Amino acid sequence: MADFKDRVVLITGSSSGIGAATALHFAKYGAKLALVARNLAKLEEVAEQCRTSGSPEVVVISQDLSNEEGCDSAMEETLQHFKALDVLINNAGMMHTENLQKLTGRQLDEAMDINVKSALKLTQLATKSLEKSPLKAIVNVSSIAGLRASTGSLAYKISKAAMDQLTRCSALELAPKGIRVNSVNPGVIDTDFFVNSGLSEKASDNFVKEKSKKIHALGRCGQPEEVAKAIAFLASLDASFICGQTLAVDGGRSITCPS
Repeated sequence: MADFKDRVVLITGSSSGIGAATALHFAKYGAKLALVARNLAKLEEVAEQCRTSGSPEVVVISQDLSNEEGCDSAMEETLQHFKALDVLINNAGMMHTENLQKLTGRQLDEAMDINVKSALKLTQLATKSLEKSPLKAIVNVSSIAGLRASTGSLAYKISKAAMDQLTRCSALELAPKGIRVNSVNPGVIDTDFFVNSGLSEKASDNFVKEKSKKIHALGRCGQPEEVAKAIAFLASLDASFICGQTLAVDGGRSITCPS
């Protein structure tokens, strides 16, 4: 997409999974990238791949976004380096797998801090810069879990439902400034997310590869590149009249019966 050539795109949670795939996708179109995550080594690997793929400039920012200070620093480093911001992608996320009876207040707080509060804070910090951009786009990476109820991982699902409402409400407030806010809501995607959330590799692989055949209408899990393409579309001028929407990128999971 020609829209992104030399445009500045800030992507949180970009050291792996959907975030890394999104960074590589934007790099192919010549975007300048601010990559934010906690794992510096993995960030550096993704950054080098982005440079090889066509990004003219990549800044690596190792910050913990679970607190406001980390969000402040991430935005400050981005703006100090690039002097501009065209697209904000709030992708940082985490998941506890506990169900209703086992979930603790601390775990809920952790999920809200990373999955919702970081997106809120960065959206607030990005507004002035985005107003000056021709793109003026924010894309939140939510989940089908925010749109549809199911058992388990309750804190994650509560936080993603909150993120979807953040998308809609912030879209209303920012639309008069010309800033569009939308979200993508992926189904099960083939990444390390479930292993990183505490599942064994065997359990994760079974859920991603086998159970996905039953719970997605297309009979498979998704690939991170498929979500990245949807994110890029919502950030582009091709989506110039799309505002406040939650786009399910879920292989039809949201229209299938629970299994």
